Amino acid sequence: MEQTFAICRVAVAPVRASSSDRAEITTQLLFGDQVEVLEKAEPWWRIRNAYDGYEGWTDFKQLTEISETVYRQQHTALVPLGVNNQVTGADGSTYYLAASSHLPFFRDGICELGKEKFQVLFQPLNLPVQVTGDSLAESALFFQNAPYLWGGRTIFGIDCSGFVQAVFKLGGIKLKRDASQQAEQGETVNFLPEAQTGDLAFFDNADGKIIHVGIMLDANRIIHAAGKVRIDPIDDQGIYNPELGRYSHKLRIIKRFTDPIPRP
Repeated sequence: MEQTFAICRVAVAPVRASSSDRAEITTQLLFGDQVEVLEKAEPWWRIRNAYDGYEGWTDFKQLTEISETVYRQQHTALVPLGVNNQVTGADGSTYYLAASSHLPFFRDGICELGKEKFQVLFQPLNLPVQVTGDSLAESALFFQNAPYLWGGRTIFGIDCSGFVQAVFKLGGIKLKRDASQQAEQGETVNFLPEAQTGDLAFFDNADGKIIHVGIMLDANRIIHAAGKVRIDPIDDQGIYNPELGRYSHKLRIIKRFTDPIPRP
């Protein structure tokens, strides 16, 4: 197959485990996400997300083809936090975009997806930004109470690793898609009392596999997606869920992605 590249032309596009509408949604593409097309079985294309390397199947009608030159371009304008960030297409129709979506080739209020141009009706977030633990926490709180959705990446449905990936992307820090992959990034924090705002805590199952991740608000509280994006207490054993009256996740490791706060 001739090498093909494409870009997501809708606000949110499901990416599935196989080429069927009944297949599990493993992740989502957001507006402006660029992909490499690995296989075609129309109406399905198997794609690889340029941002995090994640692969899966999506309906080709939610994509538009682009050249390899365009695909190789790096874009630094993002959709900021908010629920009313709109762009309009050439036909005047409106798209409501999710926070952390890309705005390719943004200039003078216009972004471009292949041959399509969209008027941007908000002020984009331009990278790089000055990222701190506090700024990561502030972004994380925007997602509070968002419902849990396996494979989700938006405030209307998000999973644990999609949540932290979106928050860190808005801070200019690139994370992989799954918690087990994210746990391989960053610098290890040796003890929970040393955890600082913005650190990531990872949790494993009985087999030792990393299955969950959340963002530390301080050494005693974590915000994470479990049922919904929520704040829970954390100690050396893991996350304690007051509603359940028990520990829900077993702590494995803590990682840091920002410079540590100097201690007096």
